[in-house]
Amino acid sequence: MLPGSIQITGETLSGAEVKDICDSLKENTVRLLSVRGCQFTDRDFGRVCRGVAESHSLAQLNLNLGVVSSITRTKQLADALKTNRSIQTLFLHGSPLLDEGLVVLNTALSTHPSLVSLDLGDCMLGDEAVRLICGMLPPDGAKSGLRELTLSANPAITTKGWARLAVAVAHSSQLRVLNLDYNPLGDQIAGMLAVAVASSRTLEVLDLEGTGLTNQSAQIFLDMVENYPTSLRVLVLAENDISPELQQQISDLLSEGEEEEDKEAEARADAPLGCEKIAWIPHSNSSSRHVVLLTSGLGDSLLAETEM
Repeated sequence: MLPGSIQITGETLSGAEVKDICDSLKENTVRLLSVRGCQFTDRDFGRVCRGVAESHSLAQLNLNLGVVSSITRTKQLADALKTNRSIQTLFLHGSPLLDEGLVVLNTALSTHPSLVSLDLGDCMLGDEAVRLICGMLPPDGAKSGLRELTLSANPAITTKGWARLAVAVAHSSQLRVLNLDYNPLGDQIAGMLAVAVASSRTLEVLDLEGTGLTNQSAQIFLDMVENYPTSLRVLVLAENDISPELQQQISDLLSEGEEEEDKEAEARADAPLGCEKIAWIPHSNSSSRHVVLLTSGLGDSLLAETEM
């Protein structure tokens, strides 16, 4: 286990074990708390939430796989997040939140001063939840917002919800990673997302694995990366009805763009002092990409052992 972390999976936690977790949180030495798939009483869950609220060190909270299993627990978590100021990454994957749960969490999530990465995959969300989530993707010049968002496996979201998200992504000033895998999107919604990607100045990773796409939407993405400047560096199209040749063409073009930006960054780094500086910052270099993909902005040592 990593220093400064508490990671427990799929266990039934006793009152004594919960007390130990809460005591550690109060000592402000815990940066990662993961109790994914664990079972404990509502009273003990409330105790953990109070510990989270009081912690000044906690950067990542993993409550995946049904830990937030009722509206009562959702309200307890919302209250904790309203007080906490340190959490950067929150995993709620596999929690039966529904739109009602997002309504309860919305204020706490959208006003949290440090939250940059949010996993709401398989949370039974619909269009109303997406409307609230779009408020966490503010446009240029607005408040800070999410840099990484996961909405995997939320099949109740309709075309209207995805269209709303596509508009928010196109204008978001900070979003870098968007995971939409295993949603029944199809080519029409993928076309909307392609327009959003082309408009975005920050999005670097888009995961569309298993989303019902065909060569039709892959061709749109190919035309986009071939003919228009884009920040996109990774496009995941596995488990779709897309030819390997098209997937490889897209991957090759994205790699070429990445290599060109790396060379430009090296040239600027090697420029002698006193030379005129180009007023442009690349959206991605090798180190920042590593942070986005592997660490959600928290440092790779912290997230190295974290699981979905």
